[in-house]
Amino acid sequence: MGARNLALDQKTHWYNRLMYRLLKYLLWGVFKIWNRVTVEGSENIPDGACVWAPNHRSYIDTPLQASIPRRLRFMGKESVWNNRFFGWLFTTIGCFPVSRGSADRAALMTALSVLENGNDPVVAFPEGERKDGPRIFPLFDGAAYLAAKTQVPIVPVGIGGTAEAMPRGAKFLYPKRVHVIIGKPMAPPPLNEKGRLSRNDVRETTERLREEIQELFDRAQVVCGLLNEYDPASDPTENKLSE
Repeated sequence: MGARNLALDQKTHWYNRLMYRLLKYLLWGVFKIWNRVTVEGSENIPDGACVWAPNHRSYIDTPLQASIPRRLRFMGKESVWNNRFFGWLFTTIGCFPVSRGSADRAALMTALSVLENGNDPVVAFPEGERKDGPRIFPLFDGAAYLAAKTQVPIVPVGIGGTAEAMPRGAKFLYPKRVHVIIGKPMAPPPLNEKGRLSRNDVRETTERLREEIQELFDRAQVVCGLLNEYDPASDPTENKLSE
């Protein structure tokens, strides 16, 4: 079954949504009890589709989204669907398959289809892979591109404390405080009269998004009793990159 068919298949099966809710509340309960997770800014979540753009410091950043009062959609490696159980599980929790063989283009096209045909936010970690350190790395343009092509808002999200709750190399979840701050939606880059994008507009939106996520990340860390210490003039790429 192709990526688009699986994405639409997920939307039409009521039991997927039921199972999603069950898994969501199970994960939410674990994070609420074990990590005392709190969410700030829920009033900023728009109705309908949007691009959900969090920072990424830990493997638990994805399941942590169960604490958000909306059904979110995620990209997943297509080969996972070769296993019937994991294919079912990933579909149930809101993932849709993308082929890594054709790189980012396949992921973007599938995400566009989900945004255009549904009302669920699509999660796009704009830093790409998991990163280390207090600085938000230069972002990929994917989040801004998705928003522009579908004319949906971008929601910046700051996640604090997850690098301590499950640091790199850890096999267990530590009982460390986690806080999520949902920022105000950002308007997508405009399309011109011919329906085309300006690369400069996309780049400017991406840079503003980075600044918003950095501010939210800093604030979320403070709530967790942590402090992002860095020189604002420094280059975040000087920090160690993720795997």
